[in-house]
Amino acid sequence: MRTLLACLLFSLTALAQAAGWPAYGGTVAGTRYSSAKQITPANVTHLQVAWTFHTGELARVAQLDPNAQAFVKSKAAFEATPILHHGVLYLSTPLDWVFAIDARSGRQIWSFDPHLSHLDYSEMSSRGVAFWQGSGHGACSERIFIGTLDARLIALDARTGKACVDFGTDGAVNLTQGVQVVNPGQYQITSAPTVIGNRVVVGSSMGDNRAVTLALGVVRGYDVRTGKLLWSWDPLPWALHQHPRTGAANAWSTIAADPAHGLVFVPSTSPSPDYYGGKRLGNDADADSVVALRASDGKKIWAFQLTHHDLWDYDVAAEPLLFTWKDGTPAIAVTNKTGNVFVLNRLTGKPLTPVTEHPVPQSNVPGEQTSSTQPFSALPPLAPQTPLTPKTIFAINAADRAWCEARLQGVRNQGIYTPPSLEGSLYEPGNVGGVNWGSAAYDPVRHLYIADVNNLIAYARLIPRAEYVKANHGLHNRIYSDFGRQSQTPYGMVRGFLLWQGKVPCNQPPWGMVVAEDLYTGKLAWRVPLGTLIPGMHTGSPNLGGPIVTAGGLVFTAAAMDDTLHAYDSATGKSVWQTALPAGGNATPMTFMLDGRQYVVICAGGHGKLHTKLGDSVIAYALPSATLKR
Repeated sequence: MRTLLACLLFSLTALAQAAGWPAYGGTVAGTRYSSAKQITPANVTHLQVAWTFHTGELARVAQLDPNAQAFVKSKAAFEATPILHHGVLYLSTPLDWVFAIDARSGRQIWSFDPHLSHLDYSEMSSRGVAFWQGSGHGACSERIFIGTLDARLIALDARTGKACVDFGTDGAVNLTQGVQVVNPGQYQITSAPTVIGNRVVVGSSMGDNRAVTLALGVVRGYDVRTGKLLWSWDPLPWALHQHPRTGAANAWSTIAADPAHGLVFVPSTSPSPDYYGGKRLGNDADADSVVALRASDGKKIWAFQLTHHDLWDYDVAAEPLLFTWKDGTPAIAVTNKTGNVFVLNRLTGKPLTPVTEHPVPQSNVPGEQTSSTQPFSALPPLAPQTPLTPKTIFAINAADRAWCEARLQGVRNQGIYTPPSLEGSLYEPGNVGGVNWGSAAYDPVRHLYIADVNNLIAYARLIPRAEYVKANHGLHNRIYSDFGRQSQTPYGMVRGFLLWQGKVPCNQPPWGMVVAEDLYTGKLAWRVPLGTLIPGMHTGSPNLGGPIVTAGGLVFTAAAMDDTLHAYDSATGKSVWQTALPAGGNATPMTFMLDGRQYVVICAGGHGKLHTKLGDSVIAYALPSATLKR
């Protein structure tokens, strides 16, 4: 009875908040669902710009010296999703400025400059902020929390934007303390913190192909008022006895929460380094997993691993999604870069849909020992997982086809879980996913799990240490995009994607999709291309960002490389509206009702790594007033 009441309370709370947008994922349940239904497939074509706000980020970058400008532009990604409280939107920029803006007009209320210590960061994005409301009406009775690129957790007065000086030291906690940071610029916070009760919970982001020994990937809970560390959870306690010690398995994506049951759900990532596991033999327990922690003290309640002994950078990048199963069981749906979807009992971690272990290709690299099997869900994968063949190559002309065919020669190519090798390996999905940090949205009426998905063939090759320096300087061509030192192992690494002319994938489109899966029936409901790489063709596009879904029957998403915001009918996947954005929309939109009017808001500022157009716009769309009066 207690569980049923808690589940009912959780559902009612989520629905009560759903016409607003109080947390990065819509609510801390990560459903990205809104009960707002003013905008529908029948009237969505009447949407118009209600207001536009500019953060001034481009002007700040323009003031840097030319070298710093070029670095920032190559890294900066405006990935933020605003949150809404009391008619005010709060959001963060790639350089961690925080803004409060009037949700009705787009007028700035306040801004906060974090005064970053430097700009030499492996990532340069901030996906959002978190809100906490206490009792009373004094200073800092309502707080905004942000984690920064230089690894601080900052508390701000939600009304004024001033630092809450009673939190930590002058409003900030130094997150580099106690985690054995090796390179300060490589330890960051890029996702929104998670607030549950009087706890604020944070993970971390770090470049994990540099070496075996990296910072500890701990998740920590702090007191929202004082900044006091209340608990710390290490995903790899077994690694402390290793020499050298494996690091990472950090939670760089968004942590979900279940206040009714006092739990947080951590999406963990791969141990370091990603592509060679000879220094971390075994399944690497609690890495590449969803882990339930008790919010009060950080105690692990259960864990479910999505990938054993990860060698592919198959992080759990998506925020876990909490919902109610068809028999009333508190449930959680989780996916990762493989595109496999697992549905579990939220209280026990036991599968609610069947999961089986299947044999997978094995490594032939000296010193490596792959897992003999990997877990596969009975639900169909959201992303293709099959090998590339000469028959499935996509090319416009003979020269490009020949280039792609040549990439198939002499490499291992067995589809998903083809392990990295000395001769080179192809595998799908690649390290961008599948599903990345854009996560999924959930339609509770149609029980649809909806995600933006990538469909790209990746390449990875291990390079013996003696050859690595030469390779790093002499093997640049259209297939190689990223070298990793993997220090303290016998091998460096090179990886990339199969793109002819450096731009177009060798595999058949669509290369980016919006996919809806019915969790109750276990069937794909629909799948449509997202964006395009080739004008005039529905090819889909690589994408970073995510969808939202509304009670009005719409899915809104941008994410692709075509600088466009799209709306789809959530029942059929039919494209019903799109509009050009002034810059790349590589963020997840949000929506809310205010004064009887529904707004859809997206940050359009581009993405350095996707090479979409950079900008600094926050844009709100709404139906014209005349339409609302009909």
